[in-house]
Amino acid sequence: MYRVLISDPLSEDGIKPLLEASDVEAVMDASLSHEDLLKEISTSDALIVRSQTQVTRELIEHAPQLKVIGRAGVGVDNIDLDAATDHGVVVVNAPDGNTISTAEHTMAMLMSLARNIPQAYHQLKQNRWERKKFVGVELKNKTLGIVGFGRIGNEVAQRAKGHRMKVIAFDPFLTEEKADKAGVQYGTLEEVLQQSDFLTVHTPLIEKTKHLINKETIQLMKPGARILNCARGGIVEEDALYEAIENGKIAGAALDVFEEEPAIDHPLLSLEEVIATPHLGASTVEAQENVATDVSIDVMDLLRGGAVKHPVNMPSVPSEVMEQLAPYFTLAEKLGSFLSNVTDGALEKVNVYYSGDLLDVDTTPLTRISIKGILKRYIGERVNDVNAYKTASDKGIVINEQKSTSTKGFTNLVTIEIETDQEKRSIAGTLLNGLGARIVKLDEYPIDVVPEGHLIVIHHKDQPGAIGRVGSLLAEHHVNIATMQVGRTTIGGEAVMVLTVDKAVEEDCQEQLGGVADIMQVQCLTL
Repeated sequence: MYRVLISDPLSEDGIKPLLEASDVEAVMDASLSHEDLLKEISTSDALIVRSQTQVTRELIEHAPQLKVIGRAGVGVDNIDLDAATDHGVVVVNAPDGNTISTAEHTMAMLMSLARNIPQAYHQLKQNRWERKKFVGVELKNKTLGIVGFGRIGNEVAQRAKGHRMKVIAFDPFLTEEKADKAGVQYGTLEEVLQQSDFLTVHTPLIEKTKHLINKETIQLMKPGARILNCARGGIVEEDALYEAIENGKIAGAALDVFEEEPAIDHPLLSLEEVIATPHLGASTVEAQENVATDVSIDVMDLLRGGAVKHPVNMPSVPSEVMEQLAPYFTLAEKLGSFLSNVTDGALEKVNVYYSGDLLDVDTTPLTRISIKGILKRYIGERVNDVNAYKTASDKGIVINEQKSTSTKGFTNLVTIEIETDQEKRSIAGTLLNGLGARIVKLDEYPIDVVPEGHLIVIHHKDQPGAIGRVGSLLAEHHVNIATMQVGRTTIGGEAVMVLTVDKAVEEDCQEQLGGVADIMQVQCLTL
């Protein structure tokens, strides 16, 4: 008999699979104190939560029998994934259950924003009949810009087209071919901002998307455009949005999420041009039932020894395979992360090559970790060792794994190639006995770089003084160089310079580096 603790409110219809299972004892209590929760979890095989329960390391450490944590929803911000992995606890979620709900809520907000429906209703409730004050705009022939074209963004696009809107979309994984297939126009982020009458965001909240819509990007938009956010609070910089509405640059906004929730007495709510809801994107009977059902089934399947559809953290690897591959895990992820951060364009294909000591080993876990390192640039912590392949497949990215007897003089060699709609880049790395991971080649240039810390990658002409000019400029910005490697193929031709520095390089310093004589490109990253 498996004991499953449900510590947050869930749809009873959704958890029917658990309640009706003969081998499951379901314990439901959404009002447990912290002390009672620690007591209940100590004898539970599974825990199912939404966003209320904070699944901390302390909680996991009090659960010696715990095998799986189910999150009835998409985000796992309230679950300590590292602690779960450390204790061999699988985390599963339900990423598909609220897709329709959120897309429909976005359209409801879009139409309400266009026609001033909440404001007009509020006035009518106050016995005021003011038709002229609430003249709206039609959606027909307007351009809807979508930033983030995953499941929800795609669903929003199909509905917007039903209103005869023009749709232009940007996503790091979107290509012109994929956009054509979806019936939308492909655009860069700048093009989407410039062309949108209405702009809606549907991205995860990661470092690269935090305040993606800010004072600078808002200035690229049409005067009188409108902004919607039913995704994650923090994608839109709220102070910048307030200022843009106040000065008339933006005509209005519809917000379902805020950086700090609950958003009571928020300055944006004082503006008549803003409509808002209290994080209702996934709040439908159907969505709540769907996510509860999905996670219940996954939890039962795992308890019974089966496979799960939506695992979030690291899967188990046979001990004999783990022993051979473990030394390469960090190398594989760092190579993928490095390469993705210096590659431009929409990702289409990844090729991973192994040689030397890795010829006779099942390298699938290494490839999975490489893909995770690549995708983290775009998706953040949502991608992991388990879902990396599926995430890549969902994005239409082709993955190839090959093995070769050619080691190019190294005992072992891992080479990753990335193909985008703009370029093809490659990186190779190895493990040096006693010295650890090394990057030994970037594209055609031989180098020797430890893949960690703050790095600057500079493509330049191989001319006297180039290195000195870079060092002097970094010194002016108080950036200390730890190591420097230069790779070239011909004297006086193009070369690559890779520096490790003691702190992250600020944007103005990076821009000044790009203006130094003989330097063609500067890219900064942190591993």
